[in-house]
Amino acid sequence: MIHCDVIIVGAGPAGVSAAIHLRRAGKSVVVIDKASFPRDKCCGDGLTTAALRNLEALGLDPRSLPSWKTVDTTTWRSPSGHTIHLDVPHDGGVRVGVAKRVELDAALVDLARKSDIDIRESTPLSSARVSGRNVVVDAGNETFAAPFAIGADGVYSPLRRALVPNGPAYLGEIHAFRQYFENVEGPAAEKLWVSFERDLLPGYVWSFPLGGGRANVGFGIERKPGESVQWMRDAWKDILQRPHVRAALGDNATPSEPHKAWPIPAHIRSELLTAGHGRVLFIGDAARAVDPLTGEGIAQALDTGELAAHAIASEVAPEAVAYQYRRALNRGLAFDNKFSAALARIVRHETGARFVIQMAPRGLFRGRYAIRWVFEDNPRAALLTPWRWRKRFTPKATAYAEKAS
Repeated sequence: MIHCDVIIVGAGPAGVSAAIHLRRAGKSVVVIDKASFPRDKCCGDGLTTAALRNLEALGLDPRSLPSWKTVDTTTWRSPSGHTIHLDVPHDGGVRVGVAKRVELDAALVDLARKSDIDIRESTPLSSARVSGRNVVVDAGNETFAAPFAIGADGVYSPLRRALVPNGPAYLGEIHAFRQYFENVEGPAAEKLWVSFERDLLPGYVWSFPLGGGRANVGFGIERKPGESVQWMRDAWKDILQRPHVRAALGDNATPSEPHKAWPIPAHIRSELLTAGHGRVLFIGDAARAVDPLTGEGIAQALDTGELAAHAIASEVAPEAVAYQYRRALNRGLAFDNKFSAALARIVRHETGARFVIQMAPRGLFRGRYAIRWVFEDNPRAALLTPWRWRKRFTPKATAYAEKAS
């Protein structure tokens, strides 16, 4: 049996974030993952300001990745066809970028190894249990034991299923569909492009540039209980033929990889954040922490990983660790997600979506703060949570400001 302070199941951004913060606190960590890196992860590949700040704090600069693309300009289209263009204010640093998850996640795993963290790839979890003062995990051909475990293992969380085998089935609140394109010659080759479609609201179609005429193109929808999403495959063919989509991509844009679809968990529930009498914490997609308005999950994964690490590093009793972690989320990220869910109801209707697009570029700053708000420059519900206020209400520093050329 291999002993350590914390076992982490899942080596994505959430798991690596937790591992690095725990290691900095002097804890021994073993991270197991069923995959072998580099591995693809269905994602829009966009990196918000919050995500970039978190990556910078971990010590990773995604601008070194082959697919990195800094986003300078965005285009937004309402269901009626009204289109606006908003520049991204960089202020000497980086606020928005795009990088393929296959590269980003592999770079994070490499960073974790350089931080003296034991990463076990191709090691799927087979069972888990709480035994006395330890969480015991069987994975691969080995058994691991630690006082705490963290589930960073995705929306379906094998760790949760092992500990709570009769839990309810869960399919997420959002479903997304993505395909990579090459030979993109339209505006989407350089701009982040978003279109709200009448038949998809509150969902939208996106195209995120990856440089070199490549783009991550897809669409997301709100998932309804009991409703199949198989229709998305046929809808994709229709979406790609819509004139404004073809104009954004250019006539020569062609798929470079098969399409993929995935569920997005966007409903944080306090009772599902912990298990095992406080010895197991769930983070990232396993905590259902994705933003319900935009579908962004990388910043949330990194945040929850850090919060879980800080709770465990406080060295209090397991129930107190669990309480500390739940409280931190409920006073921050969970509050933001509830606020985003309320805003998503506004753009569920064409009138609301059109109003949002028309109002975004107006006012003294001509969209500057609209862009900063959309890309998580400050917490969604900052106005409603004064306990998070600092000397500066709106953060000024961008990511990598000192290193930006």
